[in-house]
This record gives sequence, structure tokens and C-alpha cells, in this order.
Amino acid sequence: MKKNSSILLLLFTGVLMGALDISIVGPAIPSIEKTIRISERDLSWIFSIYVLFNLVGISLMARLSDYFGRRWIYILAVGIFGTGSLLVSLSHDSTLLLVGRAVQGFGSSGIFPVALAVIGDLFPVEKRGRALGLIGAVFGLAFIMGPFIAGFMLMWFDWNALFLINIPVAILLILFSFFLLPSKPAGKKVNFDWEGIIILGVILAAFTLAINLLDTDRLAESLFSWPVLPLLTISILLIPILYLLEYKQQQPVFNFRLFNSRQIRLVGFIAFGLGLFQSSIVFLPTLAVGFFSVDPSRASFMLLPVVAATAVGSPVFGRIVDRIGSRIIVLAGLFLAGTALLLLGFLQKSTLYFYIAEGLLGLGLAMRASLNYIMLNEAGPEERASTQGVLLIFISMGQLAGAAMIGAVTSSVFGIIKGFNYSFLLMTVLAFLLFIVAFFLKKRSAERMRGDT
Repeated sequence: MKKNSSILLLLFTGVLMGALDISIVGPAIPSIEKTIRISERDLSWIFSIYVLFNLVGISLMARLSDYFGRRWIYILAVGIFGTGSLLVSLSHDSTLLLVGRAVQGFGSSGIFPVALAVIGDLFPVEKRGRALGLIGAVFGLAFIMGPFIAGFMLMWFDWNALFLINIPVAILLILFSFFLLPSKPAGKKVNFDWEGIIILGVILAAFTLAINLLDTDRLAESLFSWPVLPLLTISILLIPILYLLEYKQQQPVFNFRLFNSRQIRLVGFIAFGLGLFQSSIVFLPTLAVGFFSVDPSRASFMLLPVVAATAVGSPVFGRIVDRIGSRIIVLAGLFLAGTALLLLGFLQKSTLYFYIAEGLLGLGLAMRASLNYIMLNEAGPEERASTQGVLLIFISMGQLAGAAMIGAVTSSVFGIIKGFNYSFLLMTVLAFLLFIVAFFLKKRSAERMRGDT
């Protein structure tokens, strides 16, 4: 038990390192602009290229860990992330900066799914919820800590130091991983599915690039423009090819047979919706600026209720999952998220009202650990990391689609506030539809039987 606690701390630190490098970039951008000549389009790619390479790498890293053992792939992922951090910290032009961010994103693609798979390997079904909840709380903590860490360090150091600090942390994680993490492969070694990895990578890359190239001010025209339409066409046409290819594979990188399970199909829909709801957080500071006439710095601090509620709610809900099962938590999370989005759709001129809506949204998003829990229970030991990778892909696709949808709606109606209101109301409808869908998830007794097998 003491060793398991040490492993949890190790995994917690690794996930926190990866999550912090998303939240500290925003505060660092003004400093980056002062030292590097970078265009407005390239500035947005500081975020987008991290997400893109994270998405592309998830399935590869997850499958590698199922075949070759959690220890070695976790060490590889942390090492790649540390290398990317070094490149970013040494960059004095936009090219090296973006290359470093891409390497970081690829490295982080192995950290999170492997961490979740280790929890499935080490913890019995009745104790997984609390461990998953602690890992889930990392993202809330990262969004709270990131701006403060960045603000403090930028008072004394150049922006490069924000990424250089990852190097000693990565070295320590690698050293402790050698002694703590299990190294035994969970699955049999077979011919690796390189064709599936390449095609899946192309699908995700094309979709991500297309979404990031959309002009939300003229969405309809942008959808049929070059290169958005060719990229979307490629991603759509390759899906049936991937399906046919993977069904012939003995150990596919994206196992479509998993979706023979109703439980996993339902989780896929809910995960996409969860990503959609998470994307709304990015726009809340802009909404606060327009609605309450506050300055941007104060608007960023007005996000604290949603991230604090997620950080607190994740471990609490994780413990409750161990007692009563995941279905009730997913239902509660969707109801809370739907209520929050409804309140934001009819936002009043009251900061208390705004904070209440944020807090409810944060608690609703804290049900994410329950989805990880379900996927661990439905997958065998040889596919635990891969199924977590599938879940991350659904959530990430939802985040990308949500950001594009909100941008499109806000630019197509009269006034940015009305645009946000309509966007949140659309999400409210989806949240309550998913609430109905979640009733078809397994009850606790069936879930326990599956998790013990």
C-alpha cells in the first residue's frame, strides 16, 4: 500500500507537469512577443501545435505501453516532454519554439493514458475511483497554479525559465520511475499496427488543422475554403479505411471492437459532450469582460470558482464512485453541468450569479474520473492504456468542436454576449440529452462484476 501511494505521487507529479505547461503559456505570451518576432497566427499555434501532437501521439504511446510495459513508455514520454521543454527554453525564434511545443505535446500524449492504465493495473475496482479522482484533480490545480507560478517567475526571470524548470522535474520522474513503476507488459507482443497508427494520426491531424484554420467570422465560406475543405475531406474519407483495416488486425491501435460494448459507446458520446462543455471555460473570461466590464487580468481570476470546484470535486467524486458506482456520478455531473450552462445562457448582471454558475460547471466537469473508471472496467489488462487513449481522443475532439462552435455562434448573431448566451443554451440541450443517455449505463452491481474480471 505504501508503494502504491508513492506511485500515485509519481503519476500525479508527471500529469501536473504536463498540465501546467498548458496553463502557464497564456501569461507568458506577452513576454514571448517581446523577445521573439512572431506573427499573430503563430501565437495561436503555441497552443494548437501542442494539442495537435498530443492527439496524434495518444494512440501510439498508449498501445506501446500495453505491449512493452508501463515503466518504459512512461519514462520515454517524460523524456520526450523534457526534451521539448529544453527546446522551448532555448528558443530564440518562432520555428524552434513551435518545434519544442510539438515535442512537448507528443511527450505529454503518453503521460496521461499511461498514468491511468497504471491505476487500473494496481488498484482493485473498489479503490480505483479515489485514485482516478486525485489524478483528475490535477487539471484543476494546474489551472489555479499556472498563472500564479508564471506571474511570480516572470517577475524575476525571462519566460524561458518557465519551461527550463521542467528539466530537473523530468529527470527526477525518470529516476523514480525505474524503481517504482511496473515493467511487465500487459499484452502479448505481436506485429505492431503501424498502418493503423499512421492513418489514425493523419485523421486526427487533418481534423485538428482544419478546425484551427476555420475563420469563425465567416464560417460557411471558411468551411469550403482552401485548405479547410481538403483537410476535412481527408479526415472523413480515411475513417472507413481505418475501420476496415483495424478490423483485420489482431491487436489494432484503435480497436473498433471495443464499441461492441454498449457501455463504451455511451461513454464515447458523453466524453465528446464533456469536451464540448470544457471548451466553454476558455471563453468565460471574454464573457466576463463584455458582461461585467472588468479588465482582462481580473477576468482571468474570475475563473477561480470553476477550476477550484473541479480540483475539489474530482477526488470527492472519485471516492463516491468507489461506494455507489459511476452511473450516479455521471448523471449528477451532467445535471450540474447542464444547470450551469442554463444559468450562463440566461446570465444576470450579478457576479455572485456568475460564480455560482461557474462552481456548478466545475463540479459537473469533475465527473470525468468516472468516465476513466468505466473505461478501465470495460478493458482487459492488455488494452487499459489504449482505451484511455480512445477516451482522451473523444474529449479532445469535443474540445476542438466546442471552441469552433462557440466562435461560429458568437460571430453570427448580434453582439458577443448574445452569441455566448445562445452557445451555452445549445450546450444545455446537449447536456440534458446526454443525461438521458447516461441512464443506460451499467448499474453498480453489473459494474463491479465486470471490473473484477
